[in-house]
Amino acid sequence: MGNARIALLEARMTSELAGLVRNHGGEPICVPAVKEAPLDCAKEVSAFIDRLCSGGYHSVIFLTGVGVRALFKEAATLGRESELSAALKTVTTICRGPKPGSVLRQKGIQVSVSAPEPFTTKELLEAAADLDFSGKRICLLHYGQRNSELTAALEARGALVDELCLYEWQMPEDTAGLEQLIAQIVAGQIDCVAFTSQVQVIHLFQAAGRIAKTDALKESLSKRTVVASIGPTTTACLLNYGIRPKIEPEHPKMGYLVNSMASHFSANTPAETGPAGAA
Repeated sequence: MGNARIALLEARMTSELAGLVRNHGGEPICVPAVKEAPLDCAKEVSAFIDRLCSGGYHSVIFLTGVGVRALFKEAATLGRESELSAALKTVTTICRGPKPGSVLRQKGIQVSVSAPEPFTTKELLEAAADLDFSGKRICLLHYGQRNSELTAALEARGALVDELCLYEWQMPEDTAGLEQLIAQIVAGQIDCVAFTSQVQVIHLFQAAGRIAKTDALKESLSKRTVVASIGPTTTACLLNYGIRPKIEPEHPKMGYLVNSMASHFSANTPAETGPAGAA
């Protein structure tokens, strides 16, 4: 990467992602844009386990590994983890990609349906196309924000959807770091910004709005700074802000994202990718 300054907004795997950037010769600038905040959901989880154990669900849909772990953690706190595990083995389990499936298998629960890459709502619905949801009750375990598109699509297929949200993505309490990063981007001091989720895009622009730099940030990300997106969902969010990323890996994974950034910078001269004139 030729010492390119790479802004990383990831919160959960900051050190791992930064290490990958360093291994490729980049300088990571780590400014988490998201805080995962657990919600007080003991009553909701208890009601979910009650209905699950009584045979009230046809399917349970898991969107993230974090969500699965949060569900089992809450069940353990309630003293009902064994009930949860046993009941999940009796229903159709649907996962949006390998991460939730991996956590379920660790708990001894087989996955009935798993969405293929790039692990978006579209692939999940296609993977479950042969399932009859008409009149069937389904529980949808959300990630840090509600996936209203998925809920609507399931209801359009006749499903009775219960929604369960155990944590939410919030703006960091201290946004000084994000505001400083925005100033650096606008000043042309950052070579690349790597987005690994759509909420990072939203929060970066919310922070920019607070300091009246929305237009300046958009212009910099559109014309000077290299923008890297981990996959289609994040890219779609960037496009909503008028920003078309220059980098999107073949597979929506962090390792592939860093490899794609390294390939981009190695293929361009410093004059093309440096802070004063990023490609």
